[in-house]
Amino acid sequence: MFVGHYGVAFAVKTERNKIPLWVLFIAVQFLDYIWATLILFGIEKLRVIKGFTAGSMLDSYYHPYSHSFIAALIWSALAALVYKANCSRHGCHYRNFAALIVGLAVFSHWILDFIAHPRDLPIYDNTWKVGLGLWNYRAPEFALEIALIAGGIILYLARNVMPLIRKIAVIVFGIALVVVQIGDTFVPRTPLTAKATATGVWIFYTLFVLVAFLVEKIRSPKQVNELCS
Repeated sequence: MFVGHYGVAFAVKTERNKIPLWVLFIAVQFLDYIWATLILFGIEKLRVIKGFTAGSMLDSYYHPYSHSFIAALIWSALAALVYKANCSRHGCHYRNFAALIVGLAVFSHWILDFIAHPRDLPIYDNTWKVGLGLWNYRAPEFALEIALIAGGIILYLARNVMPLIRKIAVIVFGIALVVVQIGDTFVPRTPLTAKATATGVWIFYTLFVLVAFLVEKIRSPKQVNELCS
C-alpha cells in the first residue's frame, strides 16, 4: 500500500476536527517513517527483490518495531498523546476528539498494510505473521489504491469549505499521486538498496507532506486582498 494511505488523511480531515492536512499526511505514514529510520540504522531489515510480488519489490522480512500489530498500537497511542499535548499547549479546539482521529489515522496504516502485504506483518515481535497478500495481484491492488485516494479526496472536498482555487489544487495533487502510483506499480525499474529505498521514503513522503501544507495555505484572491488591506 502506497498512496492509498493518503486517502485516509483526506477522508478524516473536517472543519470540525481542525486537524491540518499535513499532520494527517504524517500520521497515515508514521509507521513507515519509523520503518525507514530503523532501516537506515540497520535495526530493521529489508530486501528489495525485483518480482518479489506483482505489486511491490519490498521484502520487509524483519520490522517488528515499526509494523507489528502491538507496535502499531503503541505508536498510534503515542501519536495521539503527542498531538493532544501539543494542542493543549497551543489552545486548539476539539483536542480530545482530534487526538483520537490522529491515533486512528496512524493505525489505519497497519490495517491497509494488512490487506496489501504478504504474510510479513507480525502480531508481536517477529512472530505470528499475517497479511492478506493483495500485492500478489497487481490490478486489484492498484484499483484499491486509486479508489482510496479518489474516495478520500471526494470526502475532503465535500466536508471542508474552501475556495475554488484550493479545490483545483487538491484535485491536481490527487492526480499527481495517481501518477506516482502508476509509476510505482507498472513502470519497470532497477531495485535499489535497502538504505536507498529508506532514504527515498523520507524524501518523497516529506515532499508530499510539504505539498499538503502548501495546498491548505491557498486562499482565494478576495481573501488575499482582505489580508493585505
